[in-house]
Amino acid sequence: MLDPAFETGAPDWADLGTPDIDAATAFYQGLFGWELVRGGPETGGYSMYQLRGRTVAGVMTVPEEQGKPAWTVYFQTPDADATARTVEQAGGTAAFPPMDVLDYGRTGGFTDNTGAYFGVWQPGTNTGLGMIMEPGSLAWSELRTPDVDSAAAFFHTVFGWRTETMDLPGGTYTTVRPAGGAGAGSAFGGLVALDSVPSRAAAGPHWLPYFAVEDCDATAAAVDRLGGTVTEAPVDVPEAGRIAAFADPAGAAFAVIRPAPAGRG
Repeated sequence: MLDPAFETGAPDWADLGTPDIDAATAFYQGLFGWELVRGGPETGGYSMYQLRGRTVAGVMTVPEEQGKPAWTVYFQTPDADATARTVEQAGGTAAFPPMDVLDYGRTGGFTDNTGAYFGVWQPGTNTGLGMIMEPGSLAWSELRTPDVDSAAAFFHTVFGWRTETMDLPGGTYTTVRPAGGAGAGSAFGGLVALDSVPSRAAAGPHWLPYFAVEDCDATAAAVDRLGGTVTEAPVDVPEAGRIAAFADPAGAAFAVIRPAPAGRG
């Protein structure tokens, strides 16, 4: 599971790129209770979503002509520039090279060798998300990829991830944990074949953030009421919990999980 210490290679940030921050805020506030804290000119308008005073995600305006609405998952690195070099050596590409974000940290955006976009965050004064694993905050991250084995090899090279497979009713699921993680209980995400569900193939390779909820079915009903789309109806996953996937009103994909009492692994 995610650890607030944010080991190297673990998810430590997530943000939403959307054409209309006000519309997105109305949706996520209604769904999770998030409050928008607008960034000033020095951040280029980059803003934060908070829950009970703690940051749960970032949000920025991305005009439709510049890219599709989407969530991005960021992974911890002690050296963004070194990670960028390793990404290229492993067959990935840089969407934008590492850059400083004031004194908050250093970030870069990349695509892996199967075409999925992800970010990295080298902490400065901002050490990562202020809340994880609680209702309304990041709890899991999942790569939907056309080639699980190739993606696993790529991220092992870049971050040292360890993988384990588990058999589920729909097929094999590959969990990932940081290089220093001990046992299945340190898993923070998974890799799944893109074509195992038709809607996944249509979306292309991507990372999907999962936010914890207390009631998966009530959340699905709220998504529908607030103008989003239920793309994968709630379903129980053995040893994991109950999950569902959605698109917000602008089309950005995300998922939720009501963790099983014992958690994953």
